Amino acid sequence: MSRHQAYRNYDYENDLDEYEGDDGYADEEEELSPEDRAQMDAGTTQVREALGTESSKVTTQQIQEALWHYYYDIDKSVTYLITKFIAPPSKKKAVEKDRTDAEHISFAGFFSDMPWLDIPQHRQTIFVEPSHARGGLLGGASTSGKMSKLQALAAARKKKADEQKSELRQVTQHMNDLSTSPDQPKLSKENIRPSQSSTRGAASPAGASRTIAPQGPAPEQVIKNEGVRHQPEITEKPSIQLPFARSSSHPPVTMSPEIATPSPFAQALLRSTNDSAAPPSRTYPFPYMNVALSPADAFSAPSPDDVVLKAQSQASSKKAAAPAAKKKVESAAKSGEAAADGINCLKIDDAPLPKSKNLDVLQEFQKAKSKKSASFVVVGHVDAGKSTLMGRLLLDLNVVDQRTIQKYRKEAENMGKSSFALAWVLDQRSEERSRGVTIDIATNKFETDATSFTILDAPGHRDFIPNMIAGASQADFAILVVDATTGAFEAGLKGQTREHSLLLRSMGVSRVIVAINKLDTVGWSQERFDEISQQVSGFLSATGFQLKNVSFVPVSGLLGDNIVKRSADAAAGWYDGKTLVEELESSEPMTRALHKPLRLTISEVYRSTQSPLTISGRIDAGSLQAGDALLVQPSGEKAYVKSLEFDQEPAEWAVAGQNVVIHLSNIDAMHVRVGDIICDTKQPIGCIDTFTVKILAFDILMPMQVDVHRGRLHAAGQIMEMPALLDKVKGTVTKKKPRIVKPGSVARVVVKMGSKVPLEAGQRVVLRSAGETVAAGLLE
Repeated sequence: MSRHQAYRNYDYENDLDEYEGDDGYADEEEELSPEDRAQMDAGTTQVREALGTESSKVTTQQIQEALWHYYYDIDKSVTYLITKFIAPPSKKKAVEKDRTDAEHISFAGFFSDMPWLDIPQHRQTIFVEPSHARGGLLGGASTSGKMSKLQALAAARKKKADEQKSELRQVTQHMNDLSTSPDQPKLSKENIRPSQSSTRGAASPAGASRTIAPQGPAPEQVIKNEGVRHQPEITEKPSIQLPFARSSSHPPVTMSPEIATPSPFAQALLRSTNDSAAPPSRTYPFPYMNVALSPADAFSAPSPDDVVLKAQSQASSKKAAAPAAKKKVESAAKSGEAAADGINCLKIDDAPLPKSKNLDVLQEFQKAKSKKSASFVVVGHVDAGKSTLMGRLLLDLNVVDQRTIQKYRKEAENMGKSSFALAWVLDQRSEERSRGVTIDIATNKFETDATSFTILDAPGHRDFIPNMIAGASQADFAILVVDATTGAFEAGLKGQTREHSLLLRSMGVSRVIVAINKLDTVGWSQERFDEISQQVSGFLSATGFQLKNVSFVPVSGLLGDNIVKRSADAAAGWYDGKTLVEELESSEPMTRALHKPLRLTISEVYRSTQSPLTISGRIDAGSLQAGDALLVQPSGEKAYVKSLEFDQEPAEWAVAGQNVVIHLSNIDAMHVRVGDIICDTKQPIGCIDTFTVKILAFDILMPMQVDVHRGRLHAAGQIMEMPALLDKVKGTVTKKKPRIVKPGSVARVVVKMGSKVPLEAGQRVVLRSAGETVAAGLLE
């Protein structure tokens, strides 16, 4: 027997019975075996004998807990009881001991037992302090005071540079005296770039200060030579006369020098650490202050162009000020408020845009007397012919013309899939056509004499169950397509046919039309039809559907029999019931929540020519109109309805149950995602991360990771608690805190989400784990 067959025949009921108990986790206690009990009693006697007179200070329960913890070790148990209960150490003594140890600890004592410290005295290293480097220039100089050749050459060059700078200073002073402006003040030495030269000698004392005088000539540089040889002299920079500071009312600004510590390299060279040097000045002259500024006065007055431009601006301002002042006086007389107070009156209002007509949508809906609208989802096992069936229905109702079908058939033949031509009416994506399976929800519309229908073609493959859930959440009723070929029905009954039925009932769909497809391949056998009808009726009834809301129609999606018209084949003459379209028309849509706050689940987000952000979806509750202010959850961003489309035509309003296209404005696309909720700004839906849900289990449930699905919403979560099992009929609590929840049981569970999602009481959710649907239920 293969392991798959063994797993299929595995009866988990026998293994699960051992977990059943009358109480929860808190009520269960472990009991000792007879051997453990005997060993425990013997150990208790030995411990009391070892403790002697001190045994009266501990209880039997404390002794037994110690023995159980130390696996009946008598010595460890006695030590634990003495240190814990009989003679516990004092906290103050322990703290004082730690402090004492911390005070007496030393690195020598800490490493006293290390082998590398055991070195004989005659082998230990003796460190000799290195001698300091000789001071003076690197060329060398004696301490007797005699100047070396290198020092003499440097002094000669320095003297020559000082003479050249002195001559330049005299020439500059002579040029200032020859100024072209009679009112130009005599420039002083502060307009000249300060000299960077230095002479041999010590710097100014540390206590000296430098003064920047706002007016008057700069003081001469004072150089004090203390007679210290072989030390560079640092000359303090002169004060700077600012040309725009002509007032003598400002006191001089005193700046104290900041002396830095000499570097080790300088100390080694100069053999001095006490001499201080003045740091470079932190104030720098402007570049244009280094030259004579007498010609600059020609530009001190405004240019002719500036005069003309100023006159033109004054003339224009006078003309504009006259009517503005008149209007201001009139408005102030009427309102009695100043113009500045008008800013306080500005506010952002939640009212609709000015384009809104403020219609009474419910009254307009009653006056319209339009066809009733209904949506149905097409579900079933993969390759059951769902898309082909809907393509034939649209072709027979002239929604799609024959020319388009011929085009699709030609393209399908080129790909070797000629039988998929009708399916391509709904499967528009290239990936769907190449793989031959439906991936996402395909929508289309058609009308009969009394009803406007919206088709939601759901994928049948198990990998795309989340898309099927999204389609079922928008449907009023469903068409369950079953493959009647030999072996295909049995495989589907164990596959997605059963799972889709469970999901339909979990999402609140109560009306199901079972289309038994491909019955022409078995010669329109009535026996095959009855066999399939009986088996499907059985598991639909067990799922929770009422048989009065379930109907069966034998069809052929490829040939079009019993879809819009009755079959012309004589072999199908035994069926005299309704066609598929007649069954659809006889189905009543769900009751619309017209008077509740607006709730719309976003199915698609895209960019269109009318708006940079366009969304589509089905209105679950409430109504809206063009110009309404909306709130997008969970982002919490506000948007406005720019325009509406219903049935691909512009509309002024829309109500619950309709699939609409909304063009939004005043919102960024990054705040809108598929699965978000559009709601009313005054009655928004809340965003929560923990909720309680009453579920019907399809598989074994325990505290575990799950995926929460609600329409297009898909978020990760975890079952944190299972408070109780409930009675299926009465809803009363039958058991508290169960360890597991068996398939088919109803329980109340608490789910914790990874992030906040827009959910509220009364909504239906589906829980999936590891690619399987494990539960579905209703939020409490």
